[in-house]
Formats: sequence, C-alpha cells, structure tokens
Amino acid sequence: MIEVKDIHKSFNGEQILKGITTTFERGKTNLIIGTSGSGKTVFLKCMLGLFTPEEGSICYDGATYSDLSTEEQRNLREQMGMVFQGSALFDSMTVEENVMFPLMMFTKQKKEEMRERVNEVLARVNLENANNKLPSEISGGMQKRVAIARAIVTRPKYLFCDEPNSGLDPRTAIVIDNLIKEITEENDITTIINTHDMNSVMEIGEKIVFLKYGNLEWEGDKSQIFKTDNEAVTEFVYSSNLFKKVRDAQLKGL
Repeated sequence: MIEVKDIHKSFNGEQILKGITTTFERGKTNLIIGTSGSGKTVFLKCMLGLFTPEEGSICYDGATYSDLSTEEQRNLREQMGMVFQGSALFDSMTVEENVMFPLMMFTKQKKEEMRERVNEVLARVNLENANNKLPSEISGGMQKRVAIARAIVTRPKYLFCDEPNSGLDPRTAIVIDNLIKEITEENDITTIINTHDMNSVMEIGEKIVFLKYGNLEWEGDKSQIFKTDNEAVTEFVYSSNLFKKVRDAQLKGL
C-alpha cells in the first residue's frame, strides 16, 4: 500500500501538485488519469522517489520515504518496478539481456539463476521463444510484454506504469491491461498506472484518481465514474465516444 498525504510540488515557482492525499491499495490496479498538464507525471515521479515534494509525505507499507536514510531509500527503490512509456528497451540488447539487466544491477545471483528467472517471467508474458531476438525484431505489443517482464523480474512490491498502452492498437492494449492486472493480483503488488486510455479505465480501473491542475478532483472505481456528477470528470470521460456509449447503456440498464 502507498499512502500519499498532502503532497505539494513546485518547479520554478509554479505549483504543480497542490496538496494531494490518497491511498493506493496492494493487489489492485490503481489508475491516475487527467488531461495534459494535470500533474500526473510529476505525481508518478514523486512516488518513484525521483522528485521530492516540498510538503507532505509518501508512505510505502508504513515506511515514510522522507524519514528513511539514503541507504534505506535506495533499498526501497529497488523494490519498485517500472514500465516506461514506449517500453524503453535497449536496442542493442536481446530480449533476454534486457530482462536480465535489473538482476545484474541489483542482485548478486549467479548467471544461471538469473537466466532461470528471466525464462520464468518471459514465460509468464507468453514470450518463451523470444530470448535471442532484438527489440527491432518483435512487434510493439511484444516489446511492451518484454518491458513488463523486465519490470517484474526482481519481484517488486510496487509496480509503476507510465502510459503502458501508448502506441498500441485497441486489441493489443486490452491484452496488456489484462496482463498487468493478472500479474498485480498474482503477486499482490501495489500497481499504479498513469494513463489517458479510457479503455484501460473500463477494463481494469479498480481505483481511479482524477487530477486537474494539480488537485485531486475525484476518486472512485470504474463503476462509479459512470455515475459521478463531477463536471470535470464527466467532461473528461465524455471525450471518449466509447465511454459515452457504455455509460448511456449502463444508465438505461441495458
């Protein structure tokens, strides 16, 4: 569980986050949504420990990040997995080498132990025979699955995903959404996803935080977002025609 308490963050005198308080539960897919400039990326980077809030605190299973020593903060960050927008794979490395990279950085395992773990996570994302391929030799959806395998190879307690469906077709995006949700539940991970994809909200939005101009404007789940009378949320979700059709159908009881 990650508990965020009244965090503020500014850059060059401009306040980006304006006192956000919320909780992200373990074993659930927690989504951060909002328009461009709402503060989603800054919020995510604060939870990753890349940015330090001027006020407030962030607690990871009861441990307040700002109270930890430098060594303890480093150990905590090693418990975080990250799926980057665009996958961010190393072009010159094979799939196996990309997934093995965090193990080489953060563990002292023997090469055979690392290879065994790599094969385990590649099998979990249905890429059993892709070890020796380069990123340029596989599809965008496969690259996303490699990125997920790399993010979970160290068995993280916290998984962060920045626009994991960026650049994917709708069908592949649903596959990636469901894979992230399954892995979250199987490993009891606290997963936080920064997204603008309304299909993701509909598929896996167990906890949704909606930001607007650095404020927490609304929070709830995928069923409640259809029923809210919050104008900012309604305007945002109605920008998706698919969302409008689903909401209208639900309200009619179809």
